[in-house]
Amino acid sequence: MLKRYTFWLWLAVVFLFLSGGIHSIGLFVNPSPADDTERQLIDLMVNYKQDLGAGFHRSTMNLFTALSSCFTFLCFLGGLTIAFLLKKKAPAGILKGVVGIHWLIFAACFLVMLLLTFLVPIVLIGLILLFLTIGCLLIPKETAI
Repeated sequence: MLKRYTFWLWLAVVFLFLSGGIHSIGLFVNPSPADDTERQLIDLMVNYKQDLGAGFHRSTMNLFTALSSCFTFLCFLGGLTIAFLLKKKAPAGILKGVVGIHWLIFAACFLVMLLLTFLVPIVLIGLILLFLTIGCLLIPKETAI
């Protein structure tokens, strides 16, 4: 079981969905301030709108929500793509290429998370990267016809 690449890739899919699902919770929960300083900060993030040019006025919270939702969509896209290829029993060359692309994107994402976020997303993306690495290394080479 541990020597099959499909096991590791399905594990990556599960953690991609888990990470996207956990991250999406933050899109529906309003932050609750612990003190007056946090209350003022949240008020400014939500209500102070800055002119971004071309008539766009967005708050910091709008930008934060947009970036946060993009990470959720990235996880779901990655999970759905790999799950689709595994279900369709895609050829090893195609699967290895797509998993390699995912690896590059999630490695960059891991570096950003490592530098700018906290422990939970770092661990989740780190595990996804680990499972993609093991899965990619275990994908057999295609034989020429």
